[in-house]
Amino acid sequence: MDLFEYQGKQLFARYGIPVSAGVVADTVDEAITGASSVGLPVVVKAQVLVGGRGKAGGVKLASTLDEVRTHAGNILGLYIKGHVVRRLWVEHASDIAAEYYASFTLDRAAKQYLGMLSAQGGVEIEQVTESIARLHIDPVAGLSEAACREWVAEAGLPAEAVPLLMKLYEVFVDGDADLVEINPLILLPSGAVHALDAKVTLDDNARFRHPEWDEFTGLEKLDPREREASAKGLQYVGLDGDVGVIANGAGLAMATCDIVHEVGGRPANFLDIGGGASAQVMANALEVINNDPSVKSIFINIFGGITKGEEVANGIVQALGQVDITSPIVIRLDGTNAVEGREILRSHESDRLVSKPTMVEAARKAVELAR
Repeated sequence: MDLFEYQGKQLFARYGIPVSAGVVADTVDEAITGASSVGLPVVVKAQVLVGGRGKAGGVKLASTLDEVRTHAGNILGLYIKGHVVRRLWVEHASDIAAEYYASFTLDRAAKQYLGMLSAQGGVEIEQVTESIARLHIDPVAGLSEAACREWVAEAGLPAEAVPLLMKLYEVFVDGDADLVEINPLILLPSGAVHALDAKVTLDDNARFRHPEWDEFTGLEKLDPREREASAKGLQYVGLDGDVGVIANGAGLAMATCDIVHEVGGRPANFLDIGGGASAQVMANALEVINNDPSVKSIFINIFGGITKGEEVANGIVQALGQVDITSPIVIRLDGTNAVEGREILRSHESDRLVSKPTMVEAARKAVELAR
């Protein structure tokens, strides 16, 4: 779950990370009132879940209330990389002596946390990869203040950054985040360090531990398909194709999308139903796919593991009896007791329900039926 800048700053502030005073504004009048309350000059910032706001005209400095009015009016409704600006963050402007970059994220290959620091902040970090000081952190041992000091010195940041970075690490770990990033992390003329921006991605799998995350529900309008899938507990991402995809496991779902592309088709979605394939879960998945008017065929790709093939097949058959499907379905079933499962499916086959033994054959048939 990605947070807007203002939400990230609210989260940072709870952990004692210094951020600029600011207010949220959904209208021009609210922006003017907010600018008056935090004090001029202010920076008027578009709140969208993409980068490049400044280049797109979504970040403007205002020294007067008339300038606030002009900038707020121009930014609200602005399109930035396909996202419409519906909310602003009006923040008291800061004097900047130096700009840095700081982040914590996951290094899945190393099975460790990864901290990154650079004395060159305020630009796209990809442009300054040579100047990044990297620090791998054992999740069990954690980040010590001594290690943090060495890291800060290596990156060429002032020692004043150490306490802030220790707090940022706490946000990352205790906050169940996949990424926390400050770009720029600034040095004020007073010598204090300060988070001028905030980029935070929370691990949605940890939501059950954080009821407070409900307040972070953003303004971005969810794809109706994604909203329905989320309500049913399904992992779903809407795409722009016409072959509906259902698979059990994220890796298999991605591979299914890839094979559909490989044989000349376009997946309409990524949908992972998890490790099992019970009748109710399958029915929920089929309902989501069936409600997408762009879907012309459905490709169900299931690998039976702990859940045996005949159980999967019976679940699919029961689900088909619960949902009035409008598109033809192609099923590929493999894994534990796949032969028994295919036998069950074969007795229900028709011109609207086809079973194929391999992913390639099934993908080709699904693409054919979608045309």
